[in-house]
Amino acid sequence: MNKPILRKAIIHDIEGIYNLLLEFGKAGKLLPRSLSELYSHLRDFFVIATSKGKTVGCGALSIIWKDLAEIRSVAIHPDYQKQGWGKRIVEACLSESLTLGIYRVFVLTYEKEFFKKLGFEVTDRSHLPEKIWVDCFRCPKYPDNCDEIPMIIEL
Repeated sequence: MNKPILRKAIIHDIEGIYNLLLEFGKAGKLLPRSLSELYSHLRDFFVIATSKGKTVGCGALSIIWKDLAEIRSVAIHPDYQKQGWGKRIVEACLSESLTLGIYRVFVLTYEKEFFKKLGFEVTDRSHLPEKIWVDCFRCPKYPDNCDEIPMIIEL
């Protein structure tokens, strides 16, 4: 295995991000994203990339409102899991959020224990009305079938 690095995503990473999210989506671990959505949100993404340029992990910080951001699309290829890469992605997103002056960050996740170890706490979805109006209403699981766990951290 090549020793991977964490960095901001570049245009050539989009296909790798797309394929990684597609696989996790098929497994029901997150919602996949379209190529057009990934291109328009390229600057939100961090990637874990090998020295040969293969994307083996990703995650994004999405600004939802003036005082709220979301960490989304966190996925690590199975060969690179349990090595701290997911934690590094989340920490990079939290650091960027602080740099931007946004001190409330949330996730909608199936990985409650992972995010709990990083300081996130379960919250009620009603505390995230901006998210509902920005994204949730477009989701096929909205409103009655959403099974993701809302969690938040105050920085």
